[in-house]
Amino acid sequence: MLGMMFNDKECKELDYVLRKELDEMLMDLSDQRLDQDIRRAIANRYKTVFRMYARFAPSKELSKYARRG
Repeated sequence: MLGMMFNDKECKELDYVLRKELDEMLMDLSDQRLDQDIRRAIANRYKTVFRMYARFAPSKELSKYARRG
């Protein structure tokens, strides 16, 4: 396990970057034109980024990005 220390500005930036990444991946996952293998790879990456975001996001914010199924 790695540990990192961030100041307040860096924490806000990390929050922003992770939310934007989650938004982009949700948009990609809803695109039916993408190949199933690509969508599976995006879904796996989404799980990783979501777990990172879940470590510090409030429950209300986290619920916006929870996927069903």
